Amino acid sequence: MLNTSKLRSLYVEIQNKLFYMIPEKWESIYLYASVIDGSEKEYRGEMFFYYFPKGILKKNPVNVYEIPNRFNLKEEDYLKLADNLYYTIQELRQEFKRIGEKLWSNLTLSIVDAKLNIEYHYDNLLSSPYTNEDRHIIWMYKYLQYPLERLSKKDRTMLLEYEREKEFKDEEIQVYTEGIYHKKVHNSIEYDKKQSETAVPKEKKKEEKIELDPYEAYKQKKIQYGQYEKGKRKKQEKHKEDAYEIYKKKVEQEKKKNLEEESKMKKEVQNAKESRNQILNFK
Repeated sequence: MLNTSKLRSLYVEIQNKLFYMIPEKWESIYLYASVIDGSEKEYRGEMFFYYFPKGILKKNPVNVYEIPNRFNLKEEDYLKLADNLYYTIQELRQEFKRIGEKLWSNLTLSIVDAKLNIEYHYDNLLSSPYTNEDRHIIWMYKYLQYPLERLSKKDRTMLLEYEREKEFKDEEIQVYTEGIYHKKVHNSIEYDKKQSETAVPKEKKKEEKIELDPYEAYKQKKIQYGQYEKGKRKKQEKHKEDAYEIYKKKVEQEKKKNLEEESKMKKEVQNAKESRNQILNFK
């Protein structure tokens, strides 16, 4: 696998964006992203990442999409950071295409003990028997050691079938690893100074807060890209719907007006005929 200066700069950019998005000290980070080619240079896929907070006691991983609620941050502004991170991952895949490297379908990035590790996978996601939710469960079980007992019977069955299938199928994976240099990374989100000054974990304010299960948090705050663009364009679509409703009302009004005029014209013609007949009869 080639390692160009452009690829290295993209690795650094992805790391920096990840560090910037986590407003507290952490032990490790795990990220999954998929990119599927679409028509007219459009892409779709999904992205999520988790981090393990730094501390003496072992803690549950925190879902990226749980962060705004957890630290009292503006969700809309924070999701823009997630968008930018995903676009950089798209750019990484484009660089693979530009230099003639085999295109991957999805990747798993982990940062543990000052080491960056990226696994590139080459699955055919479009014809896969597994849904996005299935792949997410498999990923959490493999990388986050998500407990089997927390899964439903259906999900456990799917996971066991996946494990059996893997025994008879060689999975193509390319791995890239490099050390990362520790440098000062801000532990608060700076895109809004007033916001960052008050970015205090909610559990510090309310000690009785129950920590949300990481998979449940994912299901509540899931973002998919491409199909994921639907969420991003929601306001535009709503505007289009409103405009279409206005258009429909206008058409209905025009139709009603035309029918009324047509009915009026028919009555006038009928009245004229009746008057003519009366005149003829009179003669």
